[in-house]
Amino acid sequence: MVKIIQTHRNTDSALRFFFWVSRRKPYKHDMNCFVSMLDRLVREKLFGPADHVRLLLVKGCRNEEELKWVVEYLNEKKRNGFGFTLYSFNTLLIQLGKFGMVSEAQSVYNEIMSSEVKPSLLTFNTMINILCKKGKVQEAEMIFSRIIQYEMLPDVFTYTSLVLGHCRNRNLDLAFEVYDRMVKAGCDPNSVTYSTLINGLCSEGRVDEALDMLDEMIEKGIEPTAYTYTVPITSLCEANRPLEAIRLFRSMTKRGCYPNIHTYTALISGLSQTGKLEVAIGLYHKLLKDGMVPSMVTFNTIMNESIEAGRYDIGLEIIYWMESHGYAISENIRTHNHIIKGLCLMDKIHNAMALLSKMLEVGPSPNVITYNTLIDGYLNRGNLNNALRLLELMKGRGCKLDEWTYTEVISGCCKVHKSKFASNLFHEMLKQGISPNQVTYNVLIVGCCNEGKVDDALSFFKQMEETGCCPNIESYNAIIHGLSKDNQFAKAKQVFKKMVDQGLLPNVITYTSLIDGLCKNGSTDLAFKIFHEMRERDCLPNLYTYSSLVFGLCQEGKADDAERLLEEMEMEGLVPDVVTFTTLINGFVMLGRLDHAFLLLKRMVDVGCKPNYFTFTVLVKGLKRESQLLTEKVVGLATQHEVQCSSSSNKRCNDLEILCNLLDKISENGCEPTTETYHSLVRGLCEDRKYEEVDQLVEHMKEKGLYPSEEFYRPMFFANCKNLKLDSALEMLSGLMAYRGLEVDFSIYTALICAFCRANRMEEAENLLKSMLECQWNANEIVWTVLIDGLLKEGQSDPCMHLLHVIESQNCILWVETYAILARERSHFAACSYINGDAAWMFSLESFLFPQ
Repeated sequence: MVKIIQTHRNTDSALRFFFWVSRRKPYKHDMNCFVSMLDRLVREKLFGPADHVRLLLVKGCRNEEELKWVVEYLNEKKRNGFGFTLYSFNTLLIQLGKFGMVSEAQSVYNEIMSSEVKPSLLTFNTMINILCKKGKVQEAEMIFSRIIQYEMLPDVFTYTSLVLGHCRNRNLDLAFEVYDRMVKAGCDPNSVTYSTLINGLCSEGRVDEALDMLDEMIEKGIEPTAYTYTVPITSLCEANRPLEAIRLFRSMTKRGCYPNIHTYTALISGLSQTGKLEVAIGLYHKLLKDGMVPSMVTFNTIMNESIEAGRYDIGLEIIYWMESHGYAISENIRTHNHIIKGLCLMDKIHNAMALLSKMLEVGPSPNVITYNTLIDGYLNRGNLNNALRLLELMKGRGCKLDEWTYTEVISGCCKVHKSKFASNLFHEMLKQGISPNQVTYNVLIVGCCNEGKVDDALSFFKQMEETGCCPNIESYNAIIHGLSKDNQFAKAKQVFKKMVDQGLLPNVITYTSLIDGLCKNGSTDLAFKIFHEMRERDCLPNLYTYSSLVFGLCQEGKADDAERLLEEMEMEGLVPDVVTFTTLINGFVMLGRLDHAFLLLKRMVDVGCKPNYFTFTVLVKGLKRESQLLTEKVVGLATQHEVQCSSSSNKRCNDLEILCNLLDKISENGCEPTTETYHSLVRGLCEDRKYEEVDQLVEHMKEKGLYPSEEFYRPMFFANCKNLKLDSALEMLSGLMAYRGLEVDFSIYTALICAFCRANRMEEAENLLKSMLECQWNANEIVWTVLIDGLLKEGQSDPCMHLLHVIESQNCILWVETYAILARERSHFAACSYINGDAAWMFSLESFLFPQ
């Protein structure tokens, strides 16, 4: 195009061709075309058509940078005799205002005022509007005075711009003064004037006044626009007045004012946030039915609110609709983050990781929110290993960790008693210039106290004070709990006093921490003094306070007193939990009062509290003790010695007899064993590796006419894998998939693959691994979970490398960070084979993240 403009012999023909092409969509002239045409016209002194091209050039600017260049170029042309007309000056001002280029607009305005071109009202109005949008009302008022000097009359646009300026400065009194001035001058406000004032009132939370203004506007015969309604609708939702927002929406449509996409988006967001998600979803479907095209903001709003409310199915349904209708999801990081968040909340983190892989391949690039969401997803599942690997991936991809990243991972480490590792992360956080907040310090203090590292906790507490991060009630409670637990009651009282001196009132957690520590260290009498003190200070004890006292009394053999405390607790409206009941049951078992322990079990079930494996273990302990005492009485001590030296098969038989006796006793006491009872026992027995008792207990259950659920079979399946009973495991899995619709997840695949490798059934392990890859899961996550956490931790290095080659043979491209993690951890597992698997892994990761 440029070549035609420059070389065609006839300028008029070139110009006509230039205009003709510009009307052919989707073609658009670029800057070079405009410049070539303008240069030729100016060179030939054809200033009339040149002015037309100049206007098109100014209007064609797509951003601030282009417009700055155009201004410089046109100033150069002006020096060559091609001066501005009023129309071109005004067009340039309007375009500068569009991009908020105030200083450049002021330069153009000053040039107009110093030139021979006489400004028009449009000139003044444009400049006033530019200044008022930025809140520069005083400067705008000076230009307003120029209008009077030029014997022009300000119009509705002039006054409305000044109203806007005052509203932007949040000075509504002055905005209404301009409004009054306008009315007195005989200039009638229009819908924009009213909309601006309504917006200003809503911004200040004066929504009722805004609604009055809306009514006044209608009474004067001025029709509100969609924008006029949208602002108060948004404000009503924000003020938790959704029903009024809906009424206003209906009133709007009744008046024939059709809502735009911004109105729908505002109402959808407001309704969702005020707990009316179903209404919001209905509105979304109405929007689609009416043929409106949702914006990305609309999608992100409804998707995020659906996910927040736990309606992940709706969130994903919206995503599929967007993809099928050609929305550029691949370019929108916010949408991707919503999807990942929804998948994590749906417990589909593997699908979320697959999306991460896609993002790293084709975009958009994951940001810190993406990684933080995935890290949170892993930590919520108790998978610290993969959370830490994502941390490595973030660093490898140049994504800076923020305060949230560090705090969440530090918390995850502390929850699994890895306070040393958490401390290293904390120091790395400081080196990166990120200041820890109260949450970070509190997590570390609690983590150290839980591991008995009270001195480390006190060190963090001191550092917290020294860095100006004021300890809060949670910080003091954590320290008090740690000191009390460590039997440092004198120090705990000192911290308690310091907390009060700082103006912080002790709460139920403070007192309970002291009481719990005293009870666990055999000072129940002193614990009761604290208990009475807290009640005198109107601090009501909670479930944990009473549970601590029940434990202390039972440890001292005062189970009857503990039971009376249980009754007092119930009178206070507190419902004992499984820990409270189990503690009390154990207290009576220790006293040899087994019948009373079973009565407590009945009471426990009657109030809707479900016993767990530990509850049953306590009762089994009592039954065993009772059996031993009976044996001693019947056959004498010598025979008892022979019983203790009998074969392990007899012991297992006795264990099963005790379990059956337990179930009979439960039934005799009016608590007929349920599927859940058996499930608790089976799960616990599997964890204790008592597999033969499990098989027999299942048969016992079936004889009673009870049938296991999917959750019942899962621990049995994993037990069979650990015990290399692979045929039984596969049969069980096949039945669950066929009859109960079980979805095979990562944990099932990992357990089977590791078991097949230990049993040297590599072909079956390979086939399972290929099945995982066919699920379109993230191959890197498969390496992390199956190869590293599964095979390497079991010391199966050779099968691990063999299966790695299988993954590569399936055209799976692994991240370079995954190869680095695998190589490093393989090396350390080999070097530290004498260390426990978890310790070796943590040692290897620590040496990588925090090199000496």
